Amino acid sequence: MSLAAYCVICCRRMGTSTPPPKSNTYWRDVSSLFITYEVLALKKSLTLDTQVVEKEKMKSYIYVHTVSLDKRENHDTFSTIDIEDHECAVWLLLRKSKSDDRAARLQAVQEMAETRHWHDYQYRIIAQACDLRTLIGLARSKDSDLRFFLCPPPLPSLKEDSSVEEELRQLLASLPQTDLDECIQYFTSLALSESSQSLAAQKGGLWCFGGNGLPYAESFGEVPSATVEMFCLEALVKHSEIPTHCDKIEANGGLQLLQRLYQLHKDCPKVQRNIMRILGNMALNEHLHSTIVRSGWVSILVEAIKSHHIMEASHAARTLANLDRETVQDKYQDGVYVLHPQYRTSQPIKADVLFIHGLMGAAFKTWRQQDNDQNLTEKVSEDETKYTTCWPKSWLARDCPALRIISVEYDTSLSDWRARCPMERKSIAFRSNELLRKLRAAGVGDRPVIWVSHSMGGLLVKKMLLEASKKPEMSTIINNTRGIIFYSVPHHGSHLAEYSVNIRYLLFPSLEVKELSKDSPALKTLQDDFLEFAKDRNFQVLSFVETLPTYIGSMIKLHVVPLESADLGIGDLIPVDVNHLNICKPKKKDAFLYQRTLQFIRDTLAKDLEN
Repeated sequence: MSLAAYCVICCRRMGTSTPPPKSNTYWRDVSSLFITYEVLALKKSLTLDTQVVEKEKMKSYIYVHTVSLDKRENHDTFSTIDIEDHECAVWLLLRKSKSDDRAARLQAVQEMAETRHWHDYQYRIIAQACDLRTLIGLARSKDSDLRFFLCPPPLPSLKEDSSVEEELRQLLASLPQTDLDECIQYFTSLALSESSQSLAAQKGGLWCFGGNGLPYAESFGEVPSATVEMFCLEALVKHSEIPTHCDKIEANGGLQLLQRLYQLHKDCPKVQRNIMRILGNMALNEHLHSTIVRSGWVSILVEAIKSHHIMEASHAARTLANLDRETVQDKYQDGVYVLHPQYRTSQPIKADVLFIHGLMGAAFKTWRQQDNDQNLTEKVSEDETKYTTCWPKSWLARDCPALRIISVEYDTSLSDWRARCPMERKSIAFRSNELLRKLRAAGVGDRPVIWVSHSMGGLLVKKMLLEASKKPEMSTIINNTRGIIFYSVPHHGSHLAEYSVNIRYLLFPSLEVKELSKDSPALKTLQDDFLEFAKDRNFQVLSFVETLPTYIGSMIKLHVVPLESADLGIGDLIPVDVNHLNICKPKKKDAFLYQRTLQFIRDTLAKDLEN
C-alpha cells in the first residue's frame, strides 16, 4: 500500500472514530490541524498511487458499517479531506431515489443517468446500494453508463455428468404436463425425446412426405435446425405464458440456466430471441422481479437494448418495460413490441400507431426499407436515414415523437407442412381475439389509435374492431380508433390459394391461405359486417395496392392482391408500382409510400397531437 493511501485511511479512521471528551477539545483541534497539514504536504510532495486510493475508497464507502448522522454527537471533517465536493451527490441521489415522493425518485434517476464526471467506484456505489426500482429506471434511461450495472453473479456449476441440454430437458420435465394446449404438448414432447438423433428422426418423419423417403429439403428448402435446445426453448416460451409455470421455472433454477445458454449462444440470434421471450413473459409476474434482478439479467438486458440490431433491442426493451412498474402500467405480452419509445422519456405520448404484418410476415422484417443491391452488399450503416431495418422505429419515431409505436408478431404459414406447430389451426377469428386481448393489456385504447396493416394483417384489424364493438370492456378501442392504413389487403380474396395445386409450397394450404380464397364465406361475411359497422363511424381510411406481380418460388409470378380486391369501399385507394412484398417497404424516406403514410398519420391525428 502506498504512503498516501495509508494516510488517507488513517485520516478516515480518526475522523470517524468516537469523539473524545469535550475537555480535550483544544488538543483535538490542534491535532486536527497538524494531521491536515501533514496530509496536504504529503499530497504535494509524493506521487499518489491513485489506483490504490480508488480501491481504498471503494472499501471504505461500500463496506464500512454505516451509522446514522443523527445519532452522532459530533461531526468531524476528516472524512472529507481526500474527496471532492461532488462525491456527496452520490449519497444524496441515492437517498432521493428512495423517497416516498415519486417525482423526486424519477428526478434522482434522471440525474444519475445524466452524470458524466463520476469515477468508477462512484458508479459502483450506486450499483451496489440502489434498490430494484432505481436499477430498472437506470436500465431504461437512454444515456445510462454501463458501470451502473453489476456483472451477473457466477453461475452454479453443472451437475456431474450433465450438460446444458440435459438440464434444459430436466427443467422442462419439472413443469406441469397436464391441462396444456396441443402446441405446448407438441413442443414439450419433442424436447423430451431421448436423444438428438431420435428427435431428428421424428422431425424427419413429421416434415417429410412418406417419412425419410422424400426429403423435405428437396421439396421445400432447407430443413430447420432440430436441436434439443431449440425445441426446449420453444416449449418453455409456451410454458412461460402460464404464470404458475413461471414460478416453477424460477424455483428450479431456470433463470441461471437460461443465462448460461444465452452466453453459450451469442452467435445464434434465434436462441437468444427465444430466451428473451421467456424472460419477457416471466417479467409479467411482478413477484418475480426481484429474483430476475438478483440473477444478474439487468446488465445483459442493458447491453441488448443498446444494440443496433432492432430485434435484440426490442426484445430487451419489452422485458425492461415489464420490469418497470414505476413508469409503465401496461403489460407487454409475447408478440407485442414497442418500437418507440423504448426508453423512459419526458416526451408526452399522445397517440398510438399499431403495425400488423400479414401472411409469412414479422414484427420487424415486414416494415424494413425496400432492399436493393447496395443494401444487400454493404454492411448496414448506423445512419438509419440511409438504410433502416424498420422504418416505423427509425423514420416515423423521429417525425412524430409523440407517438407510441407498437408492432405485433404472430405465427403464420403458407402450408400446414411448414407450420411451426402442426396441430395449430388458427383462423382469422381466433387470432383476432388473441391479439385483441394482448393489445388491450398493453393499454391500446387508452389514447387515439391508428392501425397500419399489410395483407392478411388488414383482415385481422377489421375482425379485431368488429369483436371489440361487441365487448363493453373493449369499447375504448373503438371510440379511440381514428384511422386505418391498408397495404394491399385482400378484402375480397386473393389468387394465392388457387395455385395450391401448381405450387409445391401449397400442396396442403394452411387455414390462413384457405380463408384468403375468393370464394371464402368467412371473408365475404367479414367484409359485409365491417362495411355495416364502419358506415356509422368516422374512421379515416387510406389503402395502397400493388400493380406488379410477385415471384412465388422460382417459377411462378402472381399478382397476389389485384386492384378490385384491395378496394375496401371506403376511403382513398392508391395504386403503387411495386409487388406485394414491397408495398409496405418504402425505397427511401422521401419516397411517395412513406411520405403519403406520414401525411395521413399527421392529418388524422392533428387535433390529438396539438392537445
